[in-house]
Amino acid sequence: MWEQVQQTVDFITEKTNFTPEYGVILGTGLGSFTDEMTIDYILPYSEIPNFPISTVQGHKGALVFGTIGDKKIVAMQGRFHYYEGYTMQEVTFPVRVMKQIGIEKLVVSNASGGVNPNFQVGTIMLIKDHVNMMPEHPLRGKNDERFGPRFVNMSEPYSVKMIAKAKEIAQELDIVVQEGVYLALQGPTFETLAEYRMVKAIGCDCVGMSTVPEVIVARHMDMEVFGLSVITDMGDAENIEAVSHQEVLEASKKAEPHVRLLIKELIKQY
Repeated sequence: MWEQVQQTVDFITEKTNFTPEYGVILGTGLGSFTDEMTIDYILPYSEIPNFPISTVQGHKGALVFGTIGDKKIVAMQGRFHYYEGYTMQEVTFPVRVMKQIGIEKLVVSNASGGVNPNFQVGTIMLIKDHVNMMPEHPLRGKNDERFGPRFVNMSEPYSVKMIAKAKEIAQELDIVVQEGVYLALQGPTFETLAEYRMVKAIGCDCVGMSTVPEVIVARHMDMEVFGLSVITDMGDAENIEAVSHQEVLEASKKAEPHVRLLIKELIKQY
């Protein structure tokens, strides 16, 4: 994988001559965050060597290079999911590349199903921790020390300092945010009522099908990570809403202006 990453890095460096500090992975319905950026380059995934291609509606499929304030950023419009049939190495490949082109801080966003009764559709949840229940691990196999250590300390997967700064910014901007624990399942089915009960019983606040593999790999390479979830549907112990991907897209679109503003200010100020 090291050689593949270097090949991709060489291609990107040659095309852009751009050294970003921040990486942003934009989840379902949040792709227009790039409107906040002064854009320098756009590279479609299909043109980048060794890059997978996103197959999910709401995920555009391009690397966008630009600035917010004086910070240089590369944003992923659309991520890759294990349920699409990719290996965990393919899912997390872009994070490896981001680190090698200079990125030290990673911001990840997603849409998720809420089980915390204090949440509602449209709630913005800052991820303070996660539970990984995906059936495969992105670090399984021989470890390449050039990327990071064999055993990764996960005592602080999400930066406490970045969370504190985001809460401060949210308060200033009058954006209501919650904090919580994200549980990752494989998908692509939405959860059953019994599965929602399980998520709640083991102490999690929401459930989704992404993010955790990228965060594990980012921490493997000692990147500082900030994550947030937009709650796009709710499942509680008594009932469950019938939910479609279209409804998830619509719910995330409603929260998007607040998410965009929060991420933008966090990048500018942190």
